[in-house]
Amino acid sequence: MKRRANATFIGIFAVVGIALLLAGVIAAGGGKLFVRKERVVMHFSGSIYGLQLGAPVVFRGVRLGTVTSISVVYDKSIDDFIIPVLADLEPAAIRGLAGNSEAGKRAVLPDMLARGLKAQLSMQSLLTGQLYVDLDLRPQKPSVLRGSQEDAGGALEIPTTATAIQQLKNQLDGLDFRRLLDDVSAIAASARAVVAGPQLKKAMDDLAAITGHVRQITEKLDARIDPLVRDASSAAQRVGTAADGVSDTAKRLSLAADRYRELVAPDSPLVQSLQKTMDELAVTASALREDVGPDSVLLQNADKTLRDLSRAARSVRELADQLDRHPDALLRGRRADPVKPEPPK
Repeated sequence: MKRRANATFIGIFAVVGIALLLAGVIAAGGGKLFVRKERVVMHFSGSIYGLQLGAPVVFRGVRLGTVTSISVVYDKSIDDFIIPVLADLEPAAIRGLAGNSEAGKRAVLPDMLARGLKAQLSMQSLLTGQLYVDLDLRPQKPSVLRGSQEDAGGALEIPTTATAIQQLKNQLDGLDFRRLLDDVSAIAASARAVVAGPQLKKAMDDLAAITGHVRQITEKLDARIDPLVRDASSAAQRVGTAADGVSDTAKRLSLAADRYRELVAPDSPLVQSLQKTMDELAVTASALREDVGPDSVLLQNADKTLRDLSRAARSVRELADQLDRHPDALLRGRRADPVKPEPPK
């Protein structure tokens, strides 16, 4: 009976120990022990010194997974070595892109690849030189996509792109430094020939002569600049005085214009007096037209007076003729006119 109790106690202790061990493993894994992970492969070219197993794979600062395998593979199609890097990612960390269903979670990475997801190496620390894999949407940058490889194990491939330092290194590797040095040497030899040649000496002599002429012209200008400045100052003063006069004239013209506008305003006394005078002239002209009309009394009296004046003038003319023929008519009187004989019947 005592042996059976010990066995029960030992079994309970073993179960509790296993449970505690599982809890410790789960806690050490950050609660992600049973999270679904997806394996991806990224093919890099060149040196990846500083990238180690367990290096983080980050998307815009958020850690999605870790590097699990690094190897070197010879690619016959390009006759070069490539470095496949395998990593385990947690697509569930990216939420809201393809829904919460299991099929939607599997479609997260393909959807991001369609949006331009690319991987490149970045520096974790300048002191240690350790690298990490930086994932981001880079649709405009050129990428390298090798296709499925034998060591990829059917993993999803993420295209890679070179960093700015790698691109600079590739450009420097492509330079022909020997040819560049030859070109620099040729340029230096040509420069020495130009410096030692007579053309440069002649050019320097011409430059010295030109400098002398420029100095002489400068001295002459310095000698004449003061009178020019004084004349310019005097002219400026005169212009200022003329401007003041123009300003005063403009003010007077403005005042005269204001006065003229006041005089010719419709309600001004001058315009009203002129209007009254024009009305009186119109009345006078109308009365004058009535007085000098064909049937007016004034015209008829004037006509009669003219007729009387005409008869009086004719009588004066006859009297003058009579006195001219008979000067003594004033003393003796007018003679009776002779009786004209009647014509025989």
